[in-house]
Amino acid sequence: MLDPNIKREEVPVEFTWNLTDIFPSDEAWLAEYEALKAVPAEIEAYRGHLGESAETLLDFLKSQDDISVRLEKLYGYASCQSDQDTGNGTWQDMRGKAISTMVAISSAAAFATPEIMAIPDDTLNLFYVAQPELETYRRSIYRMRRLSAHILSAAEEKLLSAAGEMANAPDAIGSVLRNSEMKYPSVLDKDGNEHALTNGSYGPLMESSDRVLRRNTFETLYGRWGEFKNTVAATLDAQFKQLRFFADARKYPDTLTAALDANEVPVEVYTNLIEAVHQNLDQMYRYVALRKKLLGVDELHMYDVYTPIVEDATGKIDFEQAKATVLEALSVLGKDYTDLLREGFENRWIDVYENAGKRGGAYSSGSARPHPYVLLNQKDTLDSMFTLAHEMGHALHSYHSCKYQSVSNSDYVIFVAEVASTCNEVLLMRYLLGRTTDKKERAYLINHFLDSFKGTIYRQTMFAEFELWMGRCSEAGQSLTADMLSEKYLELNKLYFGPEMVMDKGIELEWARIPHFFYDYYVFQYATGYSAAVALANRILSEGESAVADYKKFLSGGCSTDPISLLKIAGVDMSSPAPINSALQLFGELIDEMEKLC
Repeated sequence: MLDPNIKREEVPVEFTWNLTDIFPSDEAWLAEYEALKAVPAEIEAYRGHLGESAETLLDFLKSQDDISVRLEKLYGYASCQSDQDTGNGTWQDMRGKAISTMVAISSAAAFATPEIMAIPDDTLNLFYVAQPELETYRRSIYRMRRLSAHILSAAEEKLLSAAGEMANAPDAIGSVLRNSEMKYPSVLDKDGNEHALTNGSYGPLMESSDRVLRRNTFETLYGRWGEFKNTVAATLDAQFKQLRFFADARKYPDTLTAALDANEVPVEVYTNLIEAVHQNLDQMYRYVALRKKLLGVDELHMYDVYTPIVEDATGKIDFEQAKATVLEALSVLGKDYTDLLREGFENRWIDVYENAGKRGGAYSSGSARPHPYVLLNQKDTLDSMFTLAHEMGHALHSYHSCKYQSVSNSDYVIFVAEVASTCNEVLLMRYLLGRTTDKKERAYLINHFLDSFKGTIYRQTMFAEFELWMGRCSEAGQSLTADMLSEKYLELNKLYFGPEMVMDKGIELEWARIPHFFYDYYVFQYATGYSAAVALANRILSEGESAVADYKKFLSGGCSTDPISLLKIAGVDMSSPAPINSALQLFGELIDEMEKLC
C-alpha cells in the first residue's frame, strides 16, 4: 500500500488509470473542446423542422447520439483528471469547461423535446413505417413523450437548461470542501502514536481494534466538521432550493416525485422501503445488542460501530490477492464475465491508491466508451476487496449496456445502478463463506456481511428518510439550518440504532460529510439495490446457468424498458416489499448464526 500523502506524479503508473484511451493528451482534449463549440449552431439548424419528415427526425437523433458520445468523453476525461488531484487548477478548469460545454449544447437542443412531443401520434407512427431505423429510438421517444405534462415551451426549456450550471453549484462547492480544503490534524492511538487522518483513512481507523484511536478519530473528524456546519447547511439549503425550482417549473407536486418520475420509479417504492425497514428495526436492535456483547463494553458508542466484533481472521489482503479472489468468486457468472474483469485489471481501467488531493471514496465512471474507469482508494483490507468487486460490478454493467444497446438506450437509470455492484459483493461473500468451516474466520466474515446489511439497508434507508425530511422542510418554506439538521439527524440515529447505543456528541453532524445528499434522492437505491442483489445472488447460486442468462439480460438492458420490468426479467419484483423483507430475514438468520458461533 502506498503512502496516502504521496504526490500524484510519484504514483507508479501501473496503479493509475490510463486516460490516454480517451484522449492521448490534454492538448487533444482541448482540440475537441474547441471543436464542440460549433455544435450549438449545427443543432440550431434543426429548429422547427423535427416534425417535417421521418428523415429529418432520424438525422437529428443520430446526430444527438454522436454528440452524446463526444460529450461523454470530454467530461469523462476532465472529470477523471480532476478527481485524481482535486487541487490541480488546470484540471479543475478543464472540468468546468466540460460542464459549460454540456450546458451550452443542452441549451441549444432544448427545442427538441417540445418539438418531438408536438408530433401527432398518427404522424409519428407513419414516421416509424417510413424510416424503420427510427425503431432504434422508439423507447427514448416514448420516455420523452410520457413526460408531456412536465415539458415546457422551447423558450422555457432553453432557460431551464441554461440554469443547469448554476444548479450544480451546491454539489461542486461541497465537493471542493470535502475533498480538497478539508484537512484534519493527526490522531493518537492508546500508545500515543500519531496516525494521519484523511477522508480515505477515516474508515480503516474506525475499524481499528484500538478504542482510544477510534474515539480520537471520531471526535477529531466531527470536531472539524463542526467548524464548517453552517457552510454545509447553506449548501444543502441551496441544493434543495434548486430541486424545488426545477420541480415547480416542471409542475411536479414535490421534489421526490420529480426525481423518481424521471426514472419511471413509483414514489411508493421509496416510501415502502422506509416502512419495511421500520417494521424490521427489531433486527437492527438485535444486531446492536450483539455488537455490544461481543465487544465486551459497558456502553456501545458511535465510534464502536465499524470495528469488527470478532478478531480479524483474514489479515492483510493486497491488491493482487484481492483481484485473484474476486475473479474466482465471480466465476459463477461465466468465463465471458471474468475475461472482462481481467481486461480491466490488466489494462489500467482502475486508479488504485490514495494520493494527496485525490477524491475520496470509490466509483465507476458510468461511461463505457472506450471502456469504464474505476476510482479506488485501496487500503489492502477485506473491505477494500469488497469495494473492488462492487465498483467492477458497476463497470461491467456499463460495459454490457453500452455493448448491447444503442446509444440512446445504453444509459441505465439510477434505480438499477446499485444492483449489479452489490450482487458482486453478495457473490463474493457467499464464496468466502463457502470455502471455510473455521469458526473464527466464519464469524469474521459474517460480521462483515452483517455490517453490509447494516450499512447498506439500514443506514442508507436512514439517509433516505433524512433526505425526504429535508425535501419536505424545504418545500414547506423552511430554510435548512445546521441546528435543525443536527437535531433531526440525531433523532433518526436514535430511532435506527435503538436504546443500546450511546449517541455521542458529534454524530449529529454526520450529515455534513455525506456527499450523497447532493445527488437528488439517490441513496434509497443502495437499499433497494442491495435487497434485489441478495435475491439475484441466491438465484444465480441455486439455479445456475438459466439464472446467469437472465441476469446478463438485465446487465445488457440499459434503459430499454423501465427498471422495475428489467429486474423482473432477472427474477426480482421490486414493486413489492418482499425482496426487502426477505433480505432482512437473512440478516436475522446471520445474527442467529453469529450468536451460536460466538
